[in-house]
Amino acid sequence: MEQIIHDPQDLTTLSWSKTRNSSGTAGSFLKAQEVTPSGKMFYKLSDYDAFHGVIGHESVNEIIADRLLSILGIPHLSYQLILADILVDHKPIRTWLCASHDFRQRGERKIALDDYYSLNRMKDESPLAFCIRNGWSEYIWQMLVIDYLILNRDRHGANIEVLTNRYRKTVRLAPLFDHGLSFFFHTPEESLEKEDVMRDKPVQCFVGSRSAADNLKLIPKDEFPCLNPLKETDRSILFNGLNGTISEMRLTLIWEMIWRRWNAYENLRNQG
Repeated sequence: MEQIIHDPQDLTTLSWSKTRNSSGTAGSFLKAQEVTPSGKMFYKLSDYDAFHGVIGHESVNEIIADRLLSILGIPHLSYQLILADILVDHKPIRTWLCASHDFRQRGERKIALDDYYSLNRMKDESPLAFCIRNGWSEYIWQMLVIDYLILNRDRHGANIEVLTNRYRKTVRLAPLFDHGLSFFFHTPEESLEKEDVMRDKPVQCFVGSRSAADNLKLIPKDEFPCLNPLKETDRSILFNGLNGTISEMRLTLIWEMIWRRWNAYENLRNQG
């Protein structure tokens, strides 16, 4: 699958809405779906304003996070970045959007982790303890690491999904998805130079705290994920084909965030 499609695609037949019943799309950004010969496809836009149009670049963030997860060897949902012509509120727009396939297997049903937790938790059991009891600790530790590296601010209880199959009697967590609200997604171009890549901004984390840095401390010393090492040469892999999608300054800061946070994580992992 070609990960970045630069030739504009005609997706004007898609119907965009803020809410819909599909996997991997919790949140308030505009989303759409279609059935293709290869299966169901899900699309989402970057931040959209009814007056200004598409004003964000979360779709680009999604691709960078996707590539970083691949480098580190963490299972995740894969995305495409597509330059497309679409219609929103009857207005034609050419924009970058991201697309993904349905990650559910035949017969699986999805439920948000926070709902599954509410239905199945023990008395006074925390979300983290609940996940550990269900055998999901490795998944959670990997999630906390990647969310620290990219400063993901949107890991609420519906951005982790439980997939159940009542016939096969299986329960599993969906591959990690939805990383758009990361890096400097809310920072306008003129304010980028003021950003501190190590600043610990408030995050949503259903199984942890409001601090991405503190959430790393939840990982037991002998259970830090065994990840592929990140190298400085991986910068070219992360940003290949992204020239022109966002500014060079933003790309530079995103790499600085990833690299410096990776080294901070390695220092923490090697302590004791």
